[in-house]
Amino acid sequence: MELWKIQYISILLLSSVLVLIIFCVSAQISLPSKQDGFWYDNRKDKTESILIEAFFDPVCPDSRDSWPPLKRAVQLYGSRVSLVVHPFPLPYHDNAFITSRALHIINKLNTSATYRLLESFFDHQDEFYNKATFNLPKASVVDKVAKFTSNAIGHSDYTAVKDGFTDPETDQATRFSFKYGCVKGVYGAPFFFVNGFPLPGAGSPLEYKAWRNILDPLISPSGQLKTDALHFFL
Repeated sequence: MELWKIQYISILLLSSVLVLIIFCVSAQISLPSKQDGFWYDNRKDKTESILIEAFFDPVCPDSRDSWPPLKRAVQLYGSRVSLVVHPFPLPYHDNAFITSRALHIINKLNTSATYRLLESFFDHQDEFYNKATFNLPKASVVDKVAKFTSNAIGHSDYTAVKDGFTDPETDQATRFSFKYGCVKGVYGAPFFFVNGFPLPGAGSPLEYKAWRNILDPLISPSGQLKTDALHFFL
């Protein structure tokens, strides 16, 4: 058989397989009942504000180092900036999924405590990372995270937190967080989007000065948002 015919048949077969995969995925996909993410300071996105989306892993050192400068920048700009954090549990970080699920549990119980718990995980990553839980069974790790979560937010109802780990909704929500990141093209943490556009340098912390360099050009001297957003780094 001529070479071009073999190549054509190969391309046709490959195309058919891809179409079949896409069809199967589309047929099995499930959709979340609400948008993913935790809004900072309980502020919802406003059309006139700059939207920052941050993908963090609670036990990722780079995510931990990224949070203080981002928080400082968001507080500086006030209502002109909206922030939503998406948990993105990296599969190569121990207990990333469990701690991300804890965030969803607390967000369901008390939305005002979600960021307090995230900061507590950042401050005590050594309790959940690598050797700290290496010899513990999963049930013990879950109990450890539940106790830590209850103490970190000053919540006396440990039972409610522990029960959250058997709630199918929190498991599904944590899975949706990861899937949402994948759909957006996220491949590491931290990962940032500004007004829907990904920032360069994914997987590395951004310093406060870098955030100022990104956000200042988007805001006019009068405090009004500029319409030519993000052209400076594209």
